[in-house]
Amino acid sequence: MVFKQMIEVYDLLDDINASGKRVADYLYSIKDDAEIEVKAIYGDKGKTDLIKITIPGTNGRRQGGDAPTLGLIGRLGGLGARPERIGFVSDGDGALTVLTAAAKLLDMQKKGDALDGDVVVVTHICGDAPTEPHEPVDFMDSPISMQQCNDAEVCQEMEAILTVDTTKGNRVINTMGFAISPTVKEGYILRTSEDLLDLMEMTTGKLPFVFPITTQDITPYGNDLYHLNSVLQPAVATNAPVVGVAITTEVPVPGCGTGATHGADVDMTVRFVLEAAKAYGRKQCSFYDEKEFEHLVKLYGKMNHLQTMGEA
Repeated sequence: MVFKQMIEVYDLLDDINASGKRVADYLYSIKDDAEIEVKAIYGDKGKTDLIKITIPGTNGRRQGGDAPTLGLIGRLGGLGARPERIGFVSDGDGALTVLTAAAKLLDMQKKGDALDGDVVVVTHICGDAPTEPHEPVDFMDSPISMQQCNDAEVCQEMEAILTVDTTKGNRVINTMGFAISPTVKEGYILRTSEDLLDLMEMTTGKLPFVFPITTQDITPYGNDLYHLNSVLQPAVATNAPVVGVAITTEVPVPGCGTGATHGADVDMTVRFVLEAAKAYGRKQCSFYDEKEFEHLVKLYGKMNHLQTMGEA
């Protein structure tokens, strides 16, 4: 279980003065030689703190090994919508999940349980983000643009990405807990990873849930098309396979709603991404079938144009 780390991280984030430095200081208190980068990013609607934590594996790329690197991205607009809303908003669960995972990975390393592959954890921290209208319920907006988010959060060293985002403001995935998407790669929506489904069953003890996505969802924000939410936006900025991890509810909940974080669901999601990181670094978890993807491209051509803003 990761309740200890989750409660500690939540206490840091549910604060009007939440910042990248405060989170970094907390992570350094777990492991004083942790590799952490914090930088401020400014946008048209305010400022946020990007935080990137790199946890080297025993056989990872940083050590000259051949274990692949997994990226964990916490997607969100903001942790809070102050002064419009008081407290931690539903949309903050993505950041809470990946930062809790980072804290647990650092604690594991300190205790001698290092993973085989490197893990790169990235999210941003903003306690006073704006909101925006969306159907069926309002979303959190971001102080920075989606292009800035992708430029900062999607790192070249990530060979596969799990992108975690609160996905409660819809009527197409109706369950408490979390769901995953089919794998998205270079404009293609591929088969859902059987390995990730196995890990979902093991960590939840329940049948796995997969949320539906459309072509619109894997195109960039700003093209005047409807998007379920931003969970798959990292897929427009990389050729690596990307899987969305959606924290879900049975009914539509606004991203800017407070009092809507469910600790048991976050704990379950953290445990899932940790098990995925363990298995991926050992080459025991595949996000997609490489040979089938090559055959798909050979038959139907590249779909990278869906990663762009398209034609006017």
